Amino acid sequence: MSPTVTLVVNPTSGHGRAAKILPRVTLDLVKGLSEYNVVVRETRSEAEARYFAAEAVANSVHTKPGELHDILLVMGGDGMANVGLNAAAQTEVRLGVIPAGTANDFCRGMGVPHTTKAAVLSIIAGRERLVDLTEVTGDALAGGLERRFVGCIVSTGFDAKVNLRTNNRSLSLGSLSYGWDAFIELTRFKPLNYRIKVDGQPLELAATFIAVGNAGVFGGGMQGCPHADPTDGLLDITLVRPVSRMTLLRLLPSTYTGEYISNPAVELLRAREVVIDGDDMYAMGDGESLGDVPVTARIAPQSLYLLGATKPKPLELTSGKQVRPFESVVEETPGGATVSGESVVGETV
Repeated sequence: MSPTVTLVVNPTSGHGRAAKILPRVTLDLVKGLSEYNVVVRETRSEAEARYFAAEAVANSVHTKPGELHDILLVMGGDGMANVGLNAAAQTEVRLGVIPAGTANDFCRGMGVPHTTKAAVLSIIAGRERLVDLTEVTGDALAGGLERRFVGCIVSTGFDAKVNLRTNNRSLSLGSLSYGWDAFIELTRFKPLNYRIKVDGQPLELAATFIAVGNAGVFGGGMQGCPHADPTDGLLDITLVRPVSRMTLLRLLPSTYTGEYISNPAVELLRAREVVIDGDDMYAMGDGESLGDVPVTARIAPQSLYLLGATKPKPLELTSGKQVRPFESVVEETPGGATVSGESVVGETV
């Protein structure tokens, strides 16, 4: 019996681009993966996409060493990537992501080519990387789920509010949507009161946002956690203390390069588990709604066999600021916030 490649496609991704390129992609897969039986599933909703992906994994055949594994491919944007990784996480099924959306942040952060043709060719070539994921749990997760896996960033604060606005907009501006909505949200945003635990150590402070990343990219190419490595068994944490609206406006363009971390208001931490709670706060993961806080984000090492991936090229940053391990030491930092652990200390600007 031949192994199976199941391709789950959102035909509306990229303003209908996915539907246009589907015949070409299917032909390339049939030719390039001739040992496999290729099955194509077009979806009409997120729920249907999750059903098709889960069905493909449930029907996969357990293989012996040296045998070909069943493959789940998803084609679309970051929403489809999240569907695929949640279906294939902690199984033997190989996941391939074929980018056809507007942002494709999962591919950028994980080292998957972010053009359709290059991604298909890398999948056919058999490139494979065993990567970490972030496991998110909480009592109020969207859809009534007990847990969700996230590939790149769990966001709260300013970034999550922008993300939610972008998801709910009636007119898409493509990859520019997030940046434009950031400017709009900036006019009304106030720092949030966070109550978090980092590897069991409590931290209470006001912050503009706290991003917890397995891989570092979100928001259409923004470097939320510039030093994140999805194979190191750790979560990177970017904490931005309260800043003026003018400072935040000035920092926004440099989020695409990662250079914003040189600002003294930015702290970089690293941990295995982060509990996030606070006032007027909502959690997002890979651009999708996770639900109300509190949520717990913990590293799930070596949880996904990802096809087509290579080690992402490190960012060439002029800032010398580095991530440090989070230690169990309580200090009073400039700005009046109590921080548990060792960090790159920032200031209110």
